Amino acid sequence: MIEKMEFGGTGHTSTRALFGAAAFWRVSQDEADRTMAVLEEYGVNHIDTAASYGDSELRLGPWLKHNRKRVFLATKTEKRGYREAKEELGRSLERLQVDSVDLWQMHILVDPRDWELAMSEDGALRAFVEARDEGLVRFLGVTGHGVTTPFMHLKSLERYPFDSVLLPYNYPMLLNAEYKSGFERLAAVCKERNIALQAIKTLAKGPKREGAKNDHATWYEPLAEAEDIEIAIHWALGNEQLFINTAGDIGLLPLILKAFSSFNSKIRDEDMEKFTRAKGMTTLFE
Repeated sequence: MIEKMEFGGTGHTSTRALFGAAAFWRVSQDEADRTMAVLEEYGVNHIDTAASYGDSELRLGPWLKHNRKRVFLATKTEKRGYREAKEELGRSLERLQVDSVDLWQMHILVDPRDWELAMSEDGALRAFVEARDEGLVRFLGVTGHGVTTPFMHLKSLERYPFDSVLLPYNYPMLLNAEYKSGFERLAAVCKERNIALQAIKTLAKGPKREGAKNDHATWYEPLAEAEDIEIAIHWALGNEQLFINTAGDIGLLPLILKAFSSFNSKIRDEDMEKFTRAKGMTTLFE
């Protein structure tokens, strides 16, 4: 079974494996239905999607129509204005075939100009707070990619008491001293305030190389062998604060979930350093 723990201060006990529904970006409904059966088999009870994830919300809708109460459901918007964000939430609810979501997140909120707009009087934050007050969402969060993400999340938490944050976490990223420092500061704040800390890109081997064969749906090159996936997942699970989003490829999902279910001990950083070198892993973000 996959370990569970409290998702921040939400009161929900989530599996530490969160289904990264970007994997449903461009799949058939049959493929999506079969994937949901795999998630049920492993007891995954937390789904993370976004309005910008292609067909993801549409593919989740038929399953959610009959199973809504079985999962903690999160979606995201990249809209920064009040009206645009509010309208997109309405579309997301319709596509997901639900009356409400548990977590609504400001997606990739890392650009300073975007941040100023989203947090302004007529920005997305106003729509977020209204949606929570109206019962359309229960909790609010922020997500981001890139080296500046921890610092922008800290800025967001100074502006508003968000319930969750999401950002990259893998060994090559932590070799960047600036990123590691920011991540550790953010993690400390999250622990102090009981804010859920979500990780992405845990299986990233590096950027896609021009001309290299890559049969996976991820926009980066992922670790794809069972043993490699297990090592990367088990290393990340050694950080006891983390929830980890599964990679955006349904073909890798069974191997990923198997790795989560077999976790029983931490992997040392020195062993992960050797593994990173042996696999030629590099950071996705400079």
